[in-house]
Amino acid sequence: MDPHRTDEFALLFENAAELGLELPVPPTVRRVRAEHDGGHTSALLWGDVSPRLVLLHGGAQNAHTWDSVVLALGVPALAVDLPGHGHSSWRDDGDYSPWPNAEAVAHAVRRWAPRAEAVVGMSLGGLTALRLGSLAPELVRRTVLVDVTPASFRRHQGMAENQRGTVALAAGPAVFDTFDEIVALTAAAAPHRSPSSIRRGVVHNTRQRSDGRWEWRYDRMRTMRDFTPLWDDLAALDGPVSLVRGGASAYVTDYMRKPEEDVDEARRRVPGLDVHVVPGSGHSVQSDAPRELAGILRDIL
Repeated sequence: MDPHRTDEFALLFENAAELGLELPVPPTVRRVRAEHDGGHTSALLWGDVSPRLVLLHGGAQNAHTWDSVVLALGVPALAVDLPGHGHSSWRDDGDYSPWPNAEAVAHAVRRWAPRAEAVVGMSLGGLTALRLGSLAPELVRRTVLVDVTPASFRRHQGMAENQRGTVALAAGPAVFDTFDEIVALTAAAAPHRSPSSIRRGVVHNTRQRSDGRWEWRYDRMRTMRDFTPLWDDLAALDGPVSLVRGGASAYVTDYMRKPEEDVDEARRRVPGLDVHVVPGSGHSVQSDAPRELAGILRDIL
């Protein structure tokens, strides 16, 4: 696998092979963008009809984190690069919290997926989906939260580094001497994934600098906020809500004593909450268990 490749879709055949899928022709997917004040939001538009799903990745990730899920699911979708990630604009203030994120994402969803049946968000993307539902309820008919609640940031603060998974990499070095150095660090933080999956993820999430060294393709969050007000946004959502938890993740559990604390609060806020657990998966369910997550989304649709 050549990390210098310029065709960002060339690796999709490898994704499909790992899923046991045959692709007789390249999938229909292209990069699109929506302009807004101060920048633009980039996204991957899958299919040639109106998307049924909007997909929002977690912090320090990008839209390609959903590639295997979309291939396994086989429905038209819009996978968005959050601000400061992938090919979307960076912010001068370093504020990549759900509030400004939702404003930027709304432009892309209105432009490319205004009739989507559900917005699926993992981690920071899930919190952004909650805010999007409050900001533009007409764009969020159903919400699927992947391993996140408004209490997850508090959980993250209390975790050991090995419990944070690849999220811990965002607090580590930003520049590396070699591409393989990044692959090795990512592999150590993601024991649930295959080596080829890890390498693909690093290809999509890094870029080579003019001095030959490598850096992450995301900005770092420099403005922190309290996410707990998003509990009210969760309660105010108009449509159905589903929560998908990684069975080996601590982000939606009090891993010390009360394993259902966050889920109970979510159920109190949304009495009809639909909860799924993916055994053995860490925080990034879309990367650790793409087939299983695709199956859950298929049932939801």
